[in-house]
Amino acid sequence: MSTGALLHAATPAPGRHVVGALALTLDSASQTLLHLSPVGEPDFDFAPGDRATERAGDGYAQVGDLHLRLRAPGAAWRDFASSGHRVPVRALSTSGDVLANADMTATMGSGFPLTVERAWLRERGAPVLRFTLVNRGTTPVEIGALGMPMVFDNIITDRTLEQAHAKGSFVDPYIGNDAGYLQVTRLNGKGPALLVLPDGRTPLEQYRILHEAGKAPAGDIFTDRTKRQQTFEGFYDWMVASAAMKDAGQQWNPGTGFTLAPGERRSIGVRLVAAPSIRGIEQTLQAERRPVAIGLPGYVVPTDSPGDLFVQSPQAVRDVTVTPANALTLTPAAGPKGWNRWRVTGTGWGRARVAITYADGSVQSVHYFVTKPLAQVSADLGRFATTRQWFDDKGDPFHRGPSILSYDRDADRIVTQDQRVWIAGLSDEGGAGAWVAAAMKQLDHPVPAEVAKLERMVDETVLGKLQVEAGGVKKSLFYYDPKTFRGHYDKSIDWSSWASWDRKQADDLGRSYNYPHVAVGHWVLYRLARYHTGLVTRHDARFYLDRAYRTTVAMVRDAPHYAQFGQMEGEVFLEVLADLKREGMTAQAAEVERLMKVRADHWRTLAYPFGSEMAWDSTGQPEVYAWMQHFGHPREAEVTREVILGYDPTVPHWGFNGNARRYWDFLYGGKVQRIERQIHHYGSALNAVPLFDAFRRNPADLHLLRVAYGGFMGGITNVDRDGFASAAFHSEPDMMRWDAYSGDYGMGYFGHAYAAATYLVRDATFGWLGFGGTVREEGETVAVVPHDGARTRLFVAPAGQWITLAAGTIASARWVPSTRRIELTLDAATATTPTAHLSVEAPAGGAAYVVDHGRTERGFTTLPLAATPTVVTLTPR
Repeated sequence: MSTGALLHAATPAPGRHVVGALALTLDSASQTLLHLSPVGEPDFDFAPGDRATERAGDGYAQVGDLHLRLRAPGAAWRDFASSGHRVPVRALSTSGDVLANADMTATMGSGFPLTVERAWLRERGAPVLRFTLVNRGTTPVEIGALGMPMVFDNIITDRTLEQAHAKGSFVDPYIGNDAGYLQVTRLNGKGPALLVLPDGRTPLEQYRILHEAGKAPAGDIFTDRTKRQQTFEGFYDWMVASAAMKDAGQQWNPGTGFTLAPGERRSIGVRLVAAPSIRGIEQTLQAERRPVAIGLPGYVVPTDSPGDLFVQSPQAVRDVTVTPANALTLTPAAGPKGWNRWRVTGTGWGRARVAITYADGSVQSVHYFVTKPLAQVSADLGRFATTRQWFDDKGDPFHRGPSILSYDRDADRIVTQDQRVWIAGLSDEGGAGAWVAAAMKQLDHPVPAEVAKLERMVDETVLGKLQVEAGGVKKSLFYYDPKTFRGHYDKSIDWSSWASWDRKQADDLGRSYNYPHVAVGHWVLYRLARYHTGLVTRHDARFYLDRAYRTTVAMVRDAPHYAQFGQMEGEVFLEVLADLKREGMTAQAAEVERLMKVRADHWRTLAYPFGSEMAWDSTGQPEVYAWMQHFGHPREAEVTREVILGYDPTVPHWGFNGNARRYWDFLYGGKVQRIERQIHHYGSALNAVPLFDAFRRNPADLHLLRVAYGGFMGGITNVDRDGFASAAFHSEPDMMRWDAYSGDYGMGYFGHAYAAATYLVRDATFGWLGFGGTVREEGETVAVVPHDGARTRLFVAPAGQWITLAAGTIASARWVPSTRRIELTLDAATATTPTAHLSVEAPAGGAAYVVDHGRTERGFTTLPLAATPTVVTLTPR
């Protein structure tokens, strides 16, 4: 047993300190954090206190440890970690508001040239952890990296879903330099939330993973021994300095370091503050006199749709700079009292950092991403998928053509072989992603040549090959069979993995998650055939709706185990049900509704019905939410909504804003395979769907809309300037780039295309806002021009009206508050869209609106379009 383990085993139970709304317990030997609980909930612990015994000893990082890379001038860098080999810290005297005080120099390791004193304090009603580094030597010491481990209980290992939601927390960073912070939110979405704020000048320059000891890069001692896996993302360092780290790519903030001259000292640390709820985080930051930045509608800025940045700070703004300089323009504008405001206009493409320098010299970073106009992004994606990803090899032994296959952007070629056979096999998320994205692109942006290819793929490859006649869907068309296909397989690939399925495994119909992908293909073709002219030529609309129906039924029949869980893209089943009813296919509709009610009734028996193939997942919540609402179970829908908010944050950073948590799917769909926090994996856009719906039901809750819009827009940053769509962004400092595989991106694009809409909102603080469109006040009216990429959906929040078009597009809209009238201007007719099909609903239960002309057909108001724009007026009944 190590010395550190003996130390922990021998020490008596340490004391408990109540400071404000939090109670903390420190280890009596190391004075690191053991427990951190809300005073009102002593059984809940933000720290992994119930694993203290298994995480005791050398190599386990704790809150209160330090990592340092330093050197004498001109010498080589040396690394020191206080958790590497623990020795007792030397307790120092305490008095007043000092809870604990120690000289921890000895546990930093042999040859450490500084003195480190660590104090736990009570300041302004909150616990503070403060380190003071002192150079007591005779030569300067350069600090090139300094990290404070942030160890909170995000370990799901060996917990049931109920236990995980009751005990677990997730940590989301705002990597905002001097204005940075962490928010620690409970898996169940309940309050209080924990905020980890800078103490003094303690910038959050970088948020760096602690690699698992034994698996870290050579020489890396900034590690932790806890096993990283699907049930544990890992712990991170709050990096105050990072210039000496050997990182690749463009980091979120420039790396810095500092030098301590002989006799010089510097203090850094964090302040632990409880926010009453997730929605109360920004108000708590304001109460703590922290700089608060709010980007509206968000931090992804298409070049045709400017946004606004609102900043409130106790310090005056001295300067604002943008890197790269040509990415954005920030124009000062009048803002609400107490807020600085800038109009943010995208002028470049890609990542951009806005640095706000305050009067005291502190710097706040706000991170943006600039895109092309969303309609152009969609066009690029459709063109890339149906040309460069188009596969039509008549000699393919697996009969995968014609189809849209996965793509490797590094090699710039289609992926025809991969050890994980599904990636090259058109199924699973990693293989279906490319063609699901291409299909959903056609929903609101149909291009005849692209639709023709989609028809060919569905008719010739999906039906009869990927999907059997009775509706079952195979796990992969590609498989590993070296006896049958001698010499075919790439010898550089290791085919001994479990993922290299043989034909029997590939032909299995038992994975339910493959069924929504196929249902999407059928449903999109149904919609195009029903509501457009001349786009779909091989079959009539009912043919494709019937195939979508068969797929839905087959999922429950042939894949019953996984069908008990919520599915990604599961909203397609609600759309299939609605369209069956509109078509008068009552027997089929009744069967779908019966099957879905069985699933929903099962979910109602569970506290947290969000299981999947994984121990914890962010995949099934959107479909669970949708069916709970459909069957009239608002309490269960509310639980689901709050759980989503527990893993889906809003922070001033395009990568983390609306970034529904996922950290394992690079293993199954990425080119670089590892456990890693993924930025805008498909969960971002999928989890936006229920949050948008929840906002439409409660337009007073702007937090829902902000998070939803962050995920909706985050999911479009994956598409590069040519139209290639990456599975996700690698967030660890050694990469900081998009994965080269298209992988499972298409599931996210389903969410983006399905949710695309413009929201007209009036906020009490920020006034008239357009999420997805530009807003202008015109006397007594408010005008909005949609730029959401689809222009087929509009929510007018003051009226509570949700307007959708199955065909036709909205050029502009006007809201007239005095008469509560909505005026829509629809684009002129086209060869494939001679008629608009419009629906209007009141999700929050307000007044029903009527359309001034048109006829009712299959639940829509049908409006003939003309050679010039058509104006439609909607008024309360």
